[in-house]
Amino acid sequence: MNASHNGVGRRQIRRALVAGVSAAALLLAGCSAGGEERRTGADGKPAGDTTCDGRIDGTAHITLWFHAGQSGEQRTLRSQVKEFNKAQRQVRVELVTLPEQRPYTELVLSAAASGDLPDLLDFDGPNLYSYAWSGKLKPIDSCVPAGVREDLLPSLRQQGTYDGRLWGVGTFDSGLGLYVRPSVLREAGIRIPKGTGDAWTADELTRILRKLRAEGYQAPLDLNFVDSAVPDEWNTYAFAPAVWSAGGDLIDPSGFRTADGFLNGPEAVKALTTLQSWVKEGYVDRDRDKNAFVKGRTPISWMGHWKYGEFSAAHPGDVAIVPLPDFGAGTATGMGSWQWGIPSGGADGDAVWRFLEYLLRPEQVVRMSEANGAIPGTERAVGRSAKFDENGPERLFIEQLRGGVARPRPQTPAYPAITKAFSRAVADSVFAGAPVDRTLDAAVEDINKDLAAHDGYPQSEP
Repeated sequence: MNASHNGVGRRQIRRALVAGVSAAALLLAGCSAGGEERRTGADGKPAGDTTCDGRIDGTAHITLWFHAGQSGEQRTLRSQVKEFNKAQRQVRVELVTLPEQRPYTELVLSAAASGDLPDLLDFDGPNLYSYAWSGKLKPIDSCVPAGVREDLLPSLRQQGTYDGRLWGVGTFDSGLGLYVRPSVLREAGIRIPKGTGDAWTADELTRILRKLRAEGYQAPLDLNFVDSAVPDEWNTYAFAPAVWSAGGDLIDPSGFRTADGFLNGPEAVKALTTLQSWVKEGYVDRDRDKNAFVKGRTPISWMGHWKYGEFSAAHPGDVAIVPLPDFGAGTATGMGSWQWGIPSGGADGDAVWRFLEYLLRPEQVVRMSEANGAIPGTERAVGRSAKFDENGPERLFIEQLRGGVARPRPQTPAYPAITKAFSRAVADSVFAGAPVDRTLDAAVEDINKDLAAHDGYPQSEP
């Protein structure tokens, strides 16, 4: 948008709120993909899109929406916007910060229904496939130079791709594993895994929990109980890896046509039954103060990268990160975080990319990852951080992202329905004790109803 002015972003928000969440629900219920047609060249591969044409006419004013996440992220992005605007005059960026999680997503969907999306949108990565399929985003292949794309972590390239095109880029990715207290484990005679090929098995971890209880740790495992007992995105991010590790999946990974036989298959049932057994046996701290690991009640915590700073400050020199347990088919872990995309509409793609290119510079990527504790999203930035060196304390996270141990959440427009059903199933079965098989059957029914309502979310045809 070349004729945008201060306050436009906030007026968009007000109009989006007026449109209401009901409009968002109607939008999600649509049964045909919107957006640009998929164009192909003579070789049958997707042709470049027209989001960027290599020029900016006049002074371009762009508005971006950002989720109100960690305070460090907000401060850093505000500074980046201010410095970018000061350093050049051709692109002016207005930053609008909005509430995180469900209120943010509802605002995005309502804004899409009323035609009030900004020029640059920040969104949780797994939502990309739904946004792209329904026409809320524009492909950005024509904007991202090959060198920049190659510099992105392979996990970010994978997360940002749908239907053969690139729709989103991120400046950071996530890490998930088991935080452990080496001093406690050594004193109890428990081996400490050295890498992804050396993970504890699920049965081995059960024996370890039993042994740690005998050593005086009544509930030695932190599973983020308070948050996990509520159906939310954390449950899918954190515990889908247990299903994958057991050899199961949340949906048919070959075509995303059904969840039956996958989410309720024997592998998935076994994985969640094992997690449930740890809760039933009392090995999992109820963590009402959300400080089980920090206060030393648990020497093992199933948690993400954002806890490294807090955990290492609480136990200086006595925190290590090891892989999630192997439930039978090899260790697996989560990946994915917030990304940037260009909504459909009149945005000047080249102006938006000018700012995104600035955010993806190594020094800016390092700056953001130091502010939020995440994994730098580019190889050049990773090389500037000692935490990910050969012997760095968070080396495991980058190895998982590079080596394929980290897996994206299902890359299908059905993801909102999948995560809603699975996160509820985890909360109800693992943390509230409902029968695992019946709970997963109900989740499958909900997912398959959504698939049927959208005719299986057909991808665009050449």
